[in-house]
Amino acid sequence: MIGFVKVPPTTFVIQFKHGRVKRQGAGLSFIYYAPTSTIVAIPMASADVPFVFQEATADFQTVTIQGQLTYRVADPTRLASLLDFSIDKQGAYYSDNPRKLPERLIHTLQSLTRAITQRLILKEALVSSDAIVAEALAQLRKSEAVSTLGVEILSLSILGIQPTPETGRALEAEAREELQRRADEAIYARRNAAVEQERLIKESELNTEIAVEEKKRQIRETQMAAEIAVEEQRSQLIDRRVENEHKDADSRAYTLTETLKPLRDLDWKKLMMLGGRNADPKAMVALAFQEMAENARKIGELNVSPDLLRSLIGRTGK
Repeated sequence: MIGFVKVPPTTFVIQFKHGRVKRQGAGLSFIYYAPTSTIVAIPMASADVPFVFQEATADFQTVTIQGQLTYRVADPTRLASLLDFSIDKQGAYYSDNPRKLPERLIHTLQSLTRAITQRLILKEALVSSDAIVAEALAQLRKSEAVSTLGVEILSLSILGIQPTPETGRALEAEAREELQRRADEAIYARRNAAVEQERLIKESELNTEIAVEEKKRQIRETQMAAEIAVEEQRSQLIDRRVENEHKDADSRAYTLTETLKPLRDLDWKKLMMLGGRNADPKAMVALAFQEMAENARKIGELNVSPDLLRSLIGRTGK
């Protein structure tokens, strides 16, 4: 029987005849004899393989990792030697080997991701998707299992890492408590800042009052010092005045002493008599009578005429 094959450019086709490769290439079309030929068609276009698997973290928590792996067949002849990609006349595969290729890639990826996840605790794993992707992709491209299949890994993306529902609720509650605690700390910090600001204001006011009182004290001290200086000057003035008055009194006393010095040894009676014309006659008569009284023993007889008494009485009446 004669068959016809036509494949797109993204498919690599190989014709085996009697166990040998007769033709191969991408996008070929040809006629072949079916009883003696085997046609192998390997897709070379990039393929996306979604995956979801569960792994355990370092703190024994289960996480679900969901993502997508993109690959392409780089060496179709090597792949054809490992897996059966032969097709029938209708282009259907004879075996299920083509479905095993993405499974093998996902298994290899899962083993690499498990090794990475087991080094991380839950909270780290939940936020380390980029780090996991970078490390897993690098190791996957260097993997011997991948290179043996003749496959090229184009990209790897992790769409989400989710904990179990119970753990997720616990983490949400913990996160809410942490947010509430931070909110409370922010409120306390604002209150403490307000109290501290009020304290600084009060302290500034007290410092201002202290400075004002210090200025007032300095002013009072200056005034007191000025008053003390005035009083000292006044005291010096009074002392000088007293000293001057004392000197003046001493001077007058000395002058009077020197003036009276010649008369100091004279009898007062003589002084009275020296009064001369200015002397009072009655004082003179009184002095005479006093002198006679003192010398009464020496006087034998004293006659006072009526005319003398009349003259004395008359003058007294005047």
